[in-house]
Amino acid sequence: MSYADKVFIKMCEEVLSENNMTECRAIWKDTGDQSSTISKFGVVNRYDLRKEFPILTQRPVPLKSAIDEILWIYQKKSNNIKDLNSHVWDDWADENGSIGAAYGYQIGSKLRKVHHEEQSDDGSRYAYSSFVDQTDYVLHELKYNPFSRRIITNMFNVEDTHMMGLEPCAFMMNYKVTIDEFGRKVLNAILYQRSQDILTANGWNVAQYAALVHMFAQVSDMIAGEFMHVIADAHIYDRHVDTVKDLIKRPYYDAPELVINPEIKNFYDFTPNDFQLVYYHHGDQIKGIDVAV
Repeated sequence: MSYADKVFIKMCEEVLSENNMTECRAIWKDTGDQSSTISKFGVVNRYDLRKEFPILTQRPVPLKSAIDEILWIYQKKSNNIKDLNSHVWDDWADENGSIGAAYGYQIGSKLRKVHHEEQSDDGSRYAYSSFVDQTDYVLHELKYNPFSRRIITNMFNVEDTHMMGLEPCAFMMNYKVTIDEFGRKVLNAILYQRSQDILTANGWNVAQYAALVHMFAQVSDMIAGEFMHVIADAHIYDRHVDTVKDLIKRPYYDAPELVINPEIKNFYDFTPNDFQLVYYHHGDQIKGIDVAV
C-alpha cells in the first residue's frame, strides 16, 4: 500500500463518520437538483517526498494531465481553457474560454518586489528592484534568498473574486527551505485549500502539487522534502458516498517511483512528458463520476 493510499483511506473514513450531510451551493448538471455533502473541517495530511511520490493506487491518477494543469497555472500563467489539454475547467469558462481573473491570471500578476544586484561593464556593482509575477518570485527567492519566510504564492485576491469563474479551491502555497543532516537544501511546502471534492480531486491535487514542489526543487538545486496539504472543507458529495465506500475497500499497491528528466534546469522548460511513473500498478479507473457545479 502506498502512503498516499493510507492517508486517503483514513481521511475518507473520518469524513464518512461525520454524519453531517447538508445542502451546498453546487447543483447536479444532469438534473439541476441541489447537491449535498458530508464534510470534515480542518484536514491536515503530510507526505515526505523523500520517501515516495504520493499517488493513489486503488485507481489511476492521470499524472501527465494533472501536471499539464499545474503548468497551465504556474508556467503558462493562463486563465483560458484553450491553453489546457484537459477539460476540467470547461464548466466554468465563458464563450471565449476564459475563467476570469482566477488561477493563472493571479499567478501572472506582477505583485511581488525583488531586489537585484548587478555588475556594470566597468566592474562596479549596483542594486535595483523590480516587480515580478508570483512564479518568478518563488524562483528568485529560492535562488537568492532561500531561507526567507515569505516565499508564498496566493491566488485568492479578494479584490478580483467578483471577476472569477470560480474562486480558487487550492489557493495558496507556502515554501520553506531547511537543511538536512547531509547539508543539502530541502524544499518543503504547504498547500492551503479552502474546499475539496475528495473523490474527484484529492488524488489529482496531491500528485500535481507534489510534482510542483519537485520541479521548483530541481531547478533550484534542492531536494523535495515535506509536502503538507491543509483542507478547510474536505467533503464527499451525496452521489459519491457509495463509490467512496467501495473505493477504499479495493486492493492497493506499492507506490511507484517518480522519474523527472534531470536535464531540465529551467522551470519554464518542463513539459508533462518530462515525468514518468515507474512500476505504477493500480486498480481500474472509476468512470462516469458526476460533478456538481
